[in-house]
Amino acid sequence: MQFIDNYGPGSNGLMYAVQQLEGNLLDAGHEVIVVAPAAKGPNPHHGRPGRTEIRLPSVRVPKMPTRVANGRKFDKTLDEIERLNPDVIHVHGFGTVGVLGTWAARRYGIPMMMTWHTDFDAYADHYASVLPLLTGVVRAFATLSKGEVMNTRDIKLAEIRYEDRGRSTASLLGLCQKMLESADLVTTPSPKTAARCRDVVPDANIIVVPNGVDPLPVGPPPIPKPDGPMVLYAGRIAPEKGIPLLAEAFTLVHAQRPDARLCVVGDWERYSNIKKVLADGRAAGRIILPGEQKRDDLGAFYAMADVFAFASQTDTQALVLHEAALAGLPIVSVDHELRLVIEPGINGEITRPTAASLAAGILRVIDRLDDQQWRDNASRRSIELASQWTIQSQADEMLRLYGEVAALR
Repeated sequence: MQFIDNYGPGSNGLMYAVQQLEGNLLDAGHEVIVVAPAAKGPNPHHGRPGRTEIRLPSVRVPKMPTRVANGRKFDKTLDEIERLNPDVIHVHGFGTVGVLGTWAARRYGIPMMMTWHTDFDAYADHYASVLPLLTGVVRAFATLSKGEVMNTRDIKLAEIRYEDRGRSTASLLGLCQKMLESADLVTTPSPKTAARCRDVVPDANIIVVPNGVDPLPVGPPPIPKPDGPMVLYAGRIAPEKGIPLLAEAFTLVHAQRPDARLCVVGDWERYSNIKKVLADGRAAGRIILPGEQKRDDLGAFYAMADVFAFASQTDTQALVLHEAALAGLPIVSVDHELRLVIEPGINGEITRPTAASLAAGILRVIDRLDDQQWRDNASRRSIELASQWTIQSQADEMLRLYGEVAALR
């Protein structure tokens, strides 16, 4: 039984990871129950035999493409969980739906596995508006964890106030601790995230299981190829992704290499400050903005790029890094803790999170592209590193872990 707090609207790495897991389980003949907030989004497994979907009433988070379950129908859902009697509860988040899954596991004695997908500590300031929504849930869970009887109708969602973000962040991290302590097994998609979990709960039972990625299909070039090197970023465009830093760094790159272009693939118009930065770069001829693309169409962008640039420090794995590596691209990143597919000096660079340092790293890689032997070795190493974690290998590992956790009942 999968409990996920972000299953649309729009697309995101967490949703794709859970949907991939759903498909693996269904293909192997298992039954899957998905509990998520009511929202619109890509749902490739809807209606498949063996799959049940429970959507909870939700509220939209202001100024964000996110909906959060508002606590209504939690009692009815708990009764439905008892009737369905799953072998394992798998919680994928620390929001209201994740808390509901934890309650169900504790109430009915169902083994629980948790996957920590999101660096909430790093995201907190960017997503301050969502945190006060969890205040009532935090209080309810605190009561439950002390052994007192808790009626889910007691949940009251707080008014969203930006000035509450400090208190809400502290409460959220406290909730993370309680949920990690409740889990029979915690999985994380990278060693970076495992370290975060151990900072919160040193004795947690943690295993690293990177999300598997297979090469994306390659189609014809979707845009005209620039005359010079093309630096690519593809993925979700949001405040925590470091897009302004990347744009500033590329201004420095372009000053040294006027023939270079930065291609940013994604919905670049959602946030006004990011929109302005990218539009200014496009007007100056430095940046190409093809807009949001379907995931299967991204392979063509990876195929025509020369370098992949990544300016986020908040990702827990970053599937786009694996996609870029499987396409044979060298990678320049500012996250020193995400090294699953990057070997500095061999297939890319890891720089400091400043415009000057990131620009220098991109320029070093661009300068090496003329050396065909280096380019071939970098491509080979990128593919070799990313090929360690396929969709099938992740499916096999998750099914094995589900068996171990289910046996605890």
